[in-house]
Amino acid sequence: MDRHPNHAVVGAGAWGTTLALHLARRGPVTLLARDEATARQIAVERQNRGHLPEMSIPVEVEVTADPAAVRSASELVVFAVPSRAMRETAERVRSELSPDAVLLSVAKGIEQCSLMRMTEVLADVIPAAGPRIAAMSGPNLALEIARGLPASAVVATENEDVGVRASDMIGTRSFRVYRNRDVIGVELCGALKNIIAIAAGATDQLGFGDNGKAGLITRGLAEMTRLGIAAGANPLTFAGLAGLGDVIATCYSPLSRNHTLGVELARGRSWSEVETILPGVAEGAYTVTAALELASRLEVDMPIAQEVYNALFEGKSVQRCLIDLLSREQKDELAGVEEWAMRAFAARSQAAG
Repeated sequence: MDRHPNHAVVGAGAWGTTLALHLARRGPVTLLARDEATARQIAVERQNRGHLPEMSIPVEVEVTADPAAVRSASELVVFAVPSRAMRETAERVRSELSPDAVLLSVAKGIEQCSLMRMTEVLADVIPAAGPRIAAMSGPNLALEIARGLPASAVVATENEDVGVRASDMIGTRSFRVYRNRDVIGVELCGALKNIIAIAAGATDQLGFGDNGKAGLITRGLAEMTRLGIAAGANPLTFAGLAGLGDVIATCYSPLSRNHTLGVELARGRSWSEVETILPGVAEGAYTVTAALELASRLEVDMPIAQEVYNALFEGKSVQRCLIDLLSREQKDELAGVEEWAMRAFAARSQAAG
């Protein structure tokens, strides 16, 4: 290669590999794999056999397992690892990061125990990078973007300069990247929609029809929004790319691992069985416990998330879960929204002094 890569992607799963392919269309990029065996396989075969076997990986993608390789990434470092591995991964590479690079989290989850969002985890591990940390989310099915099909995403950061830098480095004619200052909302959308997608996959397998599925998705978006408002997010974010856009893609596409998980649960398989056969991480299964804990802390009702949890970890049949959801009291569609909005407004006003 004639020059060192200015961009790096940490994480060689389907999404990380896809983003490396995407960035490589403009120039060299480093792809940091978790272990040497994975890095060697991808580098030699020029194919990520385990996560993205359909795509060839060009020579512009330098594949390695050595964290020191990200030192040359002076412009952008993308963290594309499962949410449960974010803290460990950040600790692994923090001493190698450029003091000028934008750190972009594309992980969609909530950390267990701490209930931190992924940008909060990065800022906790790498405090000096705080102002340069951003999140990206949206309807981003990896294989479609790897093939160059049209897609959109949103970069969230309160730092306008960082948002512009990230969107300029990532965005292309076929991959449009918008900006949003609502980091809380964008990250919660990305984490919570995976839970709803599990339920949506189950409705498909059980033959609930388009009306039933649309109703479940809409009510799922409502409980996502309730939690977002209570956490301090802008409710309009949930009607945007990170919210409604990603909900549509994840709840309807067979490329979605969370949707696939819901289908398999409805076929009678347990989570422990499905976990071993998925070609990647179904983030909804790892996020639902933290999401419910956060909802409890903020006094928000999330019935769909609760039933997904019951199906995954309490041995409750998917059929029974969906029947219990249908048996809930019929009430005002916007019940509680005004209360949560007023609570969020009051909290913001108090914080502003």
